[in-house]
Amino acid sequence: MKRILYLSFLVLLTFTLFNSCVNDSTNMRKKITGKSGELVIVIPKTIWESTPGSKLREVLAQPQLGLPQDEPIFDLIDVPPAAFKDIFKTSRNIINVTISSTVDTSKVELKKDIWAWPQAVINIKAKSQDDFVDLFTKNSDRIVAYLLKAERDRLMINYKKYHDKAAKNIVSDQFKIKLNMPPGFKVTKQEKDFAWVRYETPDISQGIIISSFPYTSDSTFTKNYLLSKRDSILKEYVEGPTTGSYMTTEHQLPPIFNVFKFKNNYATEIRGLWKVENDFMGGPYINLSVLDAANNRIVMIDGYVYAPRFDKRDYLRQVEAMIHSLELPDQAKNDKINSQINMGN
Repeated sequence: MKRILYLSFLVLLTFTLFNSCVNDSTNMRKKITGKSGELVIVIPKTIWESTPGSKLREVLAQPQLGLPQDEPIFDLIDVPPAAFKDIFKTSRNIINVTISSTVDTSKVELKKDIWAWPQAVINIKAKSQDDFVDLFTKNSDRIVAYLLKAERDRLMINYKKYHDKAAKNIVSDQFKIKLNMPPGFKVTKQEKDFAWVRYETPDISQGIIISSFPYTSDSTFTKNYLLSKRDSILKEYVEGPTTGSYMTTEHQLPPIFNVFKFKNNYATEIRGLWKVENDFMGGPYINLSVLDAANNRIVMIDGYVYAPRFDKRDYLRQVEAMIHSLELPDQAKNDKINSQINMGN
């Protein structure tokens, strides 16, 4: 489905689209339960096994973009309405499906924190199965975007509260930016306008690569330019495990490219695969490049994962949350400058 290519972009804009979200502060005492990426769907078994269920699985268990192997964007758990008790009501992500001729108006409701915090709840009400399929199809992109953003926001909340202060301070001193990385991430390499922050275990590696360079023209924000710049930075500073090896972009799988506003700053996001030239390592990455207009520079942050024996979806979402915690200096000045910039996509 071609529309899947736009989901990452929709996630970045979703907070402007869903004014129907409600935050019930009375539920702040209960914390969400369940694993990252889990999605509980409250739906009668007969409906789950018919066309509406097939449509739900088609969209909500579609492959996550930018991974080397297929992994679903959500792990689905179907629960009949009669079984939807307290044990499920604190789940992190919930979709309630109601299909009945008694439904007055077919609609999709996006809500927050109904039974726990921080929780994403979606109510889908339709008059018939055909009506449900039509309604869900029309709203599927924003439903997925809403749930993905909820997953990322939870991580960002945790990283803001619990982060590696040493790594944060080093990055702040060097680049004059704020970036939250969880405990265990260490700055392992620093050069002029470059820093490499890593978390290493015997089984996995997660990294954040930070660089900055002068902003010279609008052509900076093109896919070819940014990928070329990314590759030149990686080749110079990110060496591989063997002599003459270095990290680079895997160009055999076309990267996914989006232009958007990041906290009111002009920005791009690239998702794809990386590899090590002259070696056999590789994995997924996400790249965020942001215009810091007040300082006439581009701040480029790469998050990558190496986990050859494990699923990578959740590891990649973790580094995505880290890079999206970025805060630029002089944001008030940036806001003023960005309001005067007219840059095409």
